[in-house]
Amino acid sequence: MKNNEDIYGLILTGGQSRRMGFDKASLEYQGVSQLSETYGLLEQHVSNVFISARKDQAKDATRIKYQQIIDIYDDLGPLAGILSAMKRFPTVHWLIVACDLVNLDSETLGCLIENFSTEHYFTAFRSEHDGLPEPLCAIYSSKSIEIIEDYISNNIRCPRKILLNSDTLLLSQPNSSALDNFNSPNDLINSKYKVRV
Repeated sequence: MKNNEDIYGLILTGGQSRRMGFDKASLEYQGVSQLSETYGLLEQHVSNVFISARKDQAKDATRIKYQQIIDIYDDLGPLAGILSAMKRFPTVHWLIVACDLVNLDSETLGCLIENFSTEHYFTAFRSEHDGLPEPLCAIYSSKSIEIIEDYISNNIRCPRKILLNSDTLLLSQPNSSALDNFNSPNDLINSKYKVRV
């Protein structure tokens, strides 16, 4: 598959996983971690893949083997990782993916990249549940950093609100379950992960 040299991948792993009760990046299926599987998917589509992590996570066993971008912001949620990546490599576009999308597939990522256009600040899928933008499997163009910083200065820190109120190209998902969210052990009951609840 053709690499896209002006798009880098970023896997967000810096969350606290409070509702899950353990680090979602370390979920394993047949000996492969959720983080490793996501990393492998992104490597098929972009030339460079990084993981986003907090400073206290940088040396843990799940993350240490990957290229990392350490958060340089506090209390911004996912935007901490996204902005930290954009500041480090300001001329590339970023394919942002949350680490807990256990149904994510190559077709979904390929669709996002195929339809990406620098004419828009963001390229994202429309949620199958509420029709709103899915901000944690989306491409953030290099020019979107000013938009994000402007929203933060106005105390808006929700990526979904930013995409909803900005020039975002919204796509239909090729796989309706690819972006299903898994936040608690109960959410994993019907997934490939065997978690006792």
